[in-house]
Amino acid sequence: MSDRVAAVGRWSLAALLVVAGVAHFLVLDSFLLLVPSWMPWPSAIVWVTGVAEVAFAAALLLVHEGKRLRTVGGALATFLLVVGVGNLSQALSDVNAFGLGTDAERWARLAFQPVLIVRALSVTGFWSSRRSPR
Repeated sequence: MSDRVAAVGRWSLAALLVVAGVAHFLVLDSFLLLVPSWMPWPSAIVWVTGVAEVAFAAALLLVHEGKRLRTVGGALATFLLVVGVGNLSQALSDVNAFGLGTDAERWARLAFQPVLIVRALSVTGFWSSRRSPR
């Protein structure tokens, strides 16, 4: 992936993360519906994940290359995998949130999670760590 394409990818992913992160605070009630009932402190989980999304956005914009950027990519991919539990919970529990009122819409949202994970890894050069010692 060229440096320019990767930079545009990082900027677009960062923009998505900022919007999602801020939304955690603006539409808290909708995000609370995604927290599985067995998890403690649902409000804290929503707040922390919102802050984390904004922090990851900043990291994508401030870290430009090398091992640190690949570390950001790996950490972001892990984070996206973990928060995918909320999307899975929504799909399994038939929760209507964010305008997703059908099973097909909820499962489509869940199916988008791996796309985000792969995007995070690709725009940060995560896979290039095996080829380059930087």
